[in-house]
Order: sequence, then structure tokens, then C-alpha cells
Amino acid sequence: MKFKTLVVSVFAALSMAAGAHAQTVLKVGSTPTGSPFTFLDTKTNSIEGVMVDIVKAVGKEAGFEVQIEPMAFSALIGSLTSKRIDIVSAAMFITPQRQQVVSFSDPVYRYGEGLMVLKTDSKEYKSFADMKGMTVGVQVGTAFVEPIQKSGMFKEVKLYDNPPDMMRDANAGRIQGGFMDFPIAAYILTQGNYPNLKMASSYQPTIMGSLGLATRKEDSALLDRINKALVKLKADGAIDAILKKWGLSGA
Repeated sequence: MKFKTLVVSVFAALSMAAGAHAQTVLKVGSTPTGSPFTFLDTKTNSIEGVMVDIVKAVGKEAGFEVQIEPMAFSALIGSLTSKRIDIVSAAMFITPQRQQVVSFSDPVYRYGEGLMVLKTDSKEYKSFADMKGMTVGVQVGTAFVEPIQKSGMFKEVKLYDNPPDMMRDANAGRIQGGFMDFPIAAYILTQGNYPNLKMASSYQPTIMGSLGLATRKEDSALLDRINKALVKLKADGAIDAILKKWGLSGA
């Protein structure tokens, strides 16, 4: 009887120890397009980039593991609210409209839109007004869509599901300019896949925004853990190191 009791006690102790070391695995939505923030690394067939490194560092600091779930940008918030994923970590601006639906962490990086045009286009574009009457493209679901459409400056605003589709059309001259996240556009153009395109260096962004991790409204405890981890990662230079790794300046 004593032996049986001892076995049960040892088993219970081992189970408790294993439970103490086991970490919660949270599903994180990221996009396969959006370098350097998130992208599909074809060598490893996994999603990599700035926001992947950041959410992994946050998880390590906050005590949870992450499982990256690739999906289209436009599906991220819906997947979060429907509990298909637990966190969004992508090139997603913190906006008042999105904050009505989900909660965001403290900002991790700030930037604005960039404009891509043909290399043969020598005009100095500084604002929407300089592009009056042109046909331009913008990615669906981004914070740039509404301001560009409402500006009334353009002959047509074509919507694209992802950056490569828009960049192919711009590269082929089917649109006269393409608006997207400046760091993403600049990074992709360095890869040489769109040889006819350049960034309009004179263009001044009008839609500035900050990136953050998103959680469901009801997951306030998780958001608190994320923010506490971000405070530490910013203080010890880990966030700046991640940004530098991917060719971006400090936040």
C-alpha cells in the first residue's frame, strides 16, 4: 500500500513539474508578403521578418510559445476575432477604426506610405496633388486605401490583394504609380524583381502610422503581458537589434 501511495505521489509530482515547464502555444497571424516585416522564406517554407522576430521575442519574455499562421492581410482581423488566431503580428497600423474591433500593444515601429513609379518617370512627386488624373494602385485592407480614394485626385484607384500583384502591374506600366508601406516597397525593390520601378524619392508621406501587435478585446491579460515584455525588450535594445537586422532604423 505504501509503495502504491509512493508511486502515485511521484507521478503527481512529475506531472506538476511538467505542467510548470509547459508553455502555452499561441497562434499568430502573419502575412507571406510584406518584406521585411513578414514574408515567406522559400528556403525554410516559413514566415520570417521583423514582426515575426518581435512576437517570438515577446513570447520568450512573456512566457508563451508562438505558432505562426500565414494568411492574407485582409483576413487577419477576422481570424483574430473569430479565434482562429490569438495575436496579429504583421505590418498593420494602429488605427482608430481597427481599435474599435481589436486591441493593440504599444507601438513598435512608425512609418508612412511610399510611392513607386517607373524609372522613366522623371517628375518630382511630393503629394497626391502632383498625381492628379493618374491611375494608381493600393493594397486592400491597408490604412492607405480610404485617404487615397477620398482625395479625389486620381482617375482610378485600383485595389490589390497583395504587393507583388500591384508591383507587377506598376512594373509593366499598367498603373502609373503604386502606394504601399514605404519600408516594404523599398525592401522589395532592392531584390531586383521589378527592374523598371523606383521609389519616388521626392514624395512626402501623408498617412503616418505605427505598428503594434493586436489581440482580441477580451484578452486584456495577454495584452498586458505583451506590453510588459515590449517595455523590457525596448529598454535592453532587443527591438532596435531586430530592426537593424532587417535594415530598418530604430523605432
